[in-house]
Amino acid sequence: MMGVVPTESSRVRSMNETRERILDVALDVLGENPDAGMGDIASAAGVVRRTVYGYFPSRLDLVQTLAEQAVTEVTAVLTQVSAGDAAADATWVEFIARLWPVAHRYRVLLALRRGEYGEAIHGLLGPVDELLADLVKRGQDSGVFAQHVPAGILSQVAYGVVFAIADSDLSNGTPGARAATITSLLMLGVPETRAMALVGDQP
Repeated sequence: MMGVVPTESSRVRSMNETRERILDVALDVLGENPDAGMGDIASAAGVVRRTVYGYFPSRLDLVQTLAEQAVTEVTAVLTQVSAGDAAADATWVEFIARLWPVAHRYRVLLALRRGEYGEAIHGLLGPVDELLADLVKRGQDSGVFAQHVPAGILSQVAYGVVFAIADSDLSNGTPGARAATITSLLMLGVPETRAMALVGDQP
């Protein structure tokens, strides 16, 4: 009986690894083509469609799992950087620096949010939207961010720019984190000289 335990745990570990591989591949495949089907994802992951459906009964289940992972990661980063007493614009810079390494992984959610699963993804991303709006509102209240549009809209515009540049970076390697951060700060109404000083020597 004791000999069964390692076998069982290795089987569970193998299943978890397969599930994670499917999710990683799905981000890449959907990033290239938001309309990709489960068959495309299965093929890219090196498994049969039945395996993908075994973990995710529908395409919506798969997309929701990706969105939940994104929300967990991004809210954790936003909560950590917002906990300090730095100015809102400096906090934004720290947030983008921490987000950038994974930004390209979740840019697909912006595309999917505009598609058939928009309502479901919009609901899941609600906590991120609220944290972003709170940070921008703090910047508006302290006079470092523009006030010509509400914080909720302004935060989405600035956040979207980061993903747009992450897309560009993925395809041709020109702009990077520095460009994304400065551009998003400009969208938030931070003067260029201040934006460049905040970013410093970031690549």
